[in-house]
Amino acid sequence: MCVVIYQDAGRETCLYPLPEPQDLFQASQMKFEDFERDLRKLKKDLNACLGETEKVCKVSSEENLQPFKEKMEDFLTQAKTELETQEKQLSDTQKIFLELSVSFSVKPKAGEKEVSPNTFFSVWHEFSSDFKEHWKKQNKLLLQERVKKAEESFKQARQKATYNVTTKNATGIVRHILFFFFFPTFLLFLTREDDAV
Repeated sequence: MCVVIYQDAGRETCLYPLPEPQDLFQASQMKFEDFERDLRKLKKDLNACLGETEKVCKVSSEENLQPFKEKMEDFLTQAKTELETQEKQLSDTQKIFLELSVSFSVKPKAGEKEVSPNTFFSVWHEFSSDFKEHWKKQNKLLLQERVKKAEESFKQARQKATYNVTTKNATGIVRHILFFFFFPTFLLFLTREDDAV
């Protein structure tokens, strides 16, 4: 069993770690037969285009033949190469898909010769949908816990940083200066008493 811990868990930047459920649903709707049929149609259309090009080249005079013949030859060569590449990719993809289904021990449904993408990806779509719901809930809980911890540490730091301000009685020179500026009448009163004695 493999457990992966994501560093961004509980953060808004955390990304869903599995393929999106709608992507898996779209994958479950694909059929290899449809792709094969589309490639056969493209091959048929390419052969028809090749035949039409040859007809035009036979009927045209030498002075009107170029640049049509050269451009069409380049186009047909490139199209044939791309079509062969697509056929090979489809064949390789089918082989890899079958190996993948064997490694996950997925069996074909009744009446199917091989495991279809619908059979394989439908299971993954359901799993991913359920997992995403639980993942969102857990991520939200982790986010709330992080916020709560941050608030608590802020409160603790704030309580530690609270200062008690107490007034200190002025003594010495400071006292005399304060009295002189703020209580000049009191100072005058003190002087009169001293004179009377």
